[in-house]
Amino acid sequence: MTPQDIADKVQKQFGDAVLEFDAEALDPVIKVNPEAWFDICEFLKTDADLEFDNLVCLSGFDYGAGKELGIIIHLYSFPKRHSIAVKADLPRENPRIRSIESLWRTADWHEREVFDLYGVVFDGHPDLRRILCPDDWEGYPLRKDYEVQEFYHGIRVPYKEDWEEFDTFLKNPRRGHFVFQFERTLPANGNAKPKEKPSP
Repeated sequence: MTPQDIADKVQKQFGDAVLEFDAEALDPVIKVNPEAWFDICEFLKTDADLEFDNLVCLSGFDYGAGKELGIIIHLYSFPKRHSIAVKADLPRENPRIRSIESLWRTADWHEREVFDLYGVVFDGHPDLRRILCPDDWEGYPLRKDYEVQEFYHGIRVPYKEDWEEFDTFLKNPRRGHFVFQFERTLPANGNAKPKEKPSP
């Protein structure tokens, strides 16, 4: 089936719960009412003509500070060899949507990542906890209005300006022994001068 055929079939089944369809997107996407999220996903998986047996990915996104959040899934059917994307917008304050982990097990860690980085709560998820950040981390790092906490349990958290200001331990001993990407040339003990890279 073509993306348009898939969208038409979902529209016929769920009516006004289908808010729009963008056929011109790189991955054609159906936008749905979040209250119908689970039912539409279940239909996409179980309908004999659709059979979307593979959840390729589930991601979160932020339209901008003060605006809505959203989630999007990309689905593929191995039996039918067709694909579609489905998305839903959520309020910035208390964003919640029903988990689809019971439909596609791979949604487990994907939903945890969106919860961790955007603060979206997936109702019914069997183990909804942070997956990248510590459990007591403040805020949601991929929100566009996120402000990095300055310290975490006494450890200074790097800011954007740190990429230049804190180049190595030698330039700024206050940086401590916490090795970030820009400090990979640091010697193990933090005292010796880093070796210069050989000339090409």
